[in-house]
Amino acid sequence: MKNFFFKNYFEQFKIDLTADLSIISKLERIARLFKNTHKNKKKIIFMGNGGSAAMSSHVSVDLTKNAKVRAINFNESDLITCLSNDYGHENWMKSALELYCDKGDVVVLISTSGESKNIVNAARWCLKNRVKLISFTGRNKKNKLKTLNKKSINCWVDSNSYNHVEMIHHVWLLSIVDNLIGKSEYEPN
Repeated sequence: MKNFFFKNYFEQFKIDLTADLSIISKLERIARLFKNTHKNKKKIIFMGNGGSAAMSSHVSVDLTKNAKVRAINFNESDLITCLSNDYGHENWMKSALELYCDKGDVVVLISTSGESKNIVNAARWCLKNRVKLISFTGRNKKNKLKTLNKKSINCWVDSNSYNHVEMIHHVWLLSIVDNLIGKSEYEPN
């Protein structure tokens, strides 16, 4: 008997990468926003928890190094523990934005569930302070982050699998980097 796990697993990726027909338009809008942010000498700030934090690091480095668009992330353990200790884990991201976000910056929040309190509080801070916000979410279509970010760009994956959602987010984000570079194959600098 054949095991169809991998065949079915990868078929689902094909479906989810393009299931939302508006995703191409959203990715193009994000690429333009990143380009304009760079032209205005501002930065992109990426934030996430767990795998989304690792993704934030990867994408911010590639965006800065390869696409020449300045981007940062907040994955330093001293910053996270300091702000969590002083303001609570649910507020450390909001506190980091208060310290580092400048007028004209863009914040990208990545959350598989869209329900993490620290991410939701960071989104509320962005909305209150009129900071341009982009979100990447999955799971429940009515998750808090997606619902809060209804006036801006949210890229949502229709899946309950954390790994699946994170991998689709990663593909979408790195495709934006490649779009800004202008090609998908290039030599590292």
